[in-house]
Amino acid sequence: MPTINMLSSADKVKGQGVLSAYIEQVNLVKKGLKNNYSIKVNNLKFCDIMHYHTIDFKFFLSIPFAKMLGTTVAYVHFVPETVDDSINLPPFIKSIFYKYIIWFYKSVDHLVVVNPYFIDILKDYGISQDKVTYIPNFVSDDNFYRYDDEKIISLKNKFNIPQDKFVVLGVGQVQTRKGINDFIETAKKLPDVQFLWAGGFSFGAITDGYKELKKVVENPPANVKFLGIVDRSEMNDLYNLANMMFLPSYSELFPMSVLEALSLKIPVLLRDLDIYKNILFDYYLKGNSANDFSSIIEKSKNDSDFYDKWCDKSAACHQFYSKGYILKQWKNFYDDICFEKNKLKSRSKLDAKQNI
Repeated sequence: MPTINMLSSADKVKGQGVLSAYIEQVNLVKKGLKNNYSIKVNNLKFCDIMHYHTIDFKFFLSIPFAKMLGTTVAYVHFVPETVDDSINLPPFIKSIFYKYIIWFYKSVDHLVVVNPYFIDILKDYGISQDKVTYIPNFVSDDNFYRYDDEKIISLKNKFNIPQDKFVVLGVGQVQTRKGINDFIETAKKLPDVQFLWAGGFSFGAITDGYKELKKVVENPPANVKFLGIVDRSEMNDLYNLANMMFLPSYSELFPMSVLEALSLKIPVLLRDLDIYKNILFDYYLKGNSANDFSSIIEKSKNDSDFYDKWCDKSAACHQFYSKGYILKQWKNFYDDICFEKNKLKSRSKLDAKQNI
């Protein structure tokens, strides 16, 4: 049975989507492909497929040896553009780090992107489209699902939220690119709506906009609560509190938080970005300013037909990214690269025999 080694250090930084994506992908293929592949996690041995989920330097050093013995795959969770909007680094270090990111991606045999939008961006860095495969992120219904009414009532009491209050939830690291300022400005326009933000400064003081945003987090409007970094095991509680998920981010790949919210079939409100068009289609609400966002939230709160329509849209999008659909893509991907490697091995053996 072919072996796959999942390599990641994403658990070193809490509250980031890379960790959530890693956990879900590993669990999906471990259970779904157990009859096809032996899945190992951070194993010291080289396997048939070495799947790098993070770009650690120690992983980079192993790539030449891994390619001699099997096939290498890297998950593209970010590109220099998205990092640039997330953390502040000195120019010299930034230049080196960005070159390293692309060097890592160029060094492996195959890349997997979670959004087709980034295939062209990788091409601009000189990476052939032939080595890039699009497979979307995935969220399991075992982890994110709707509670019964009694449990939701209890949760609202726990968080001191009135039972009839309309609740809007934002999820992600507290950084400028997540649109925190628009989140706050939207909340100010809707004082009768409760806004919650789950996430904190995962990268500490080097977070983009840290000083300004720290002041906002420490002194939010009365109807806004910043909950800090929330363990993933507790996130389903927050989605059950929410009537709507709102992420005014300026830059994303494929937010895990969106998939998590869709699992509960609540409407999703996002900034109108090109990156969403080929992955969320017409299943989400969109705007470009605090005025847009507040109008949409207010209509969702007051117009039950409008609200129900967008709940149904979320349900349809969640169904599209079903477990079976994503698992089939991973199986086809792993099968194809194993077949390709075996074909090359057979050809090498044949060439060796002919040269004797």
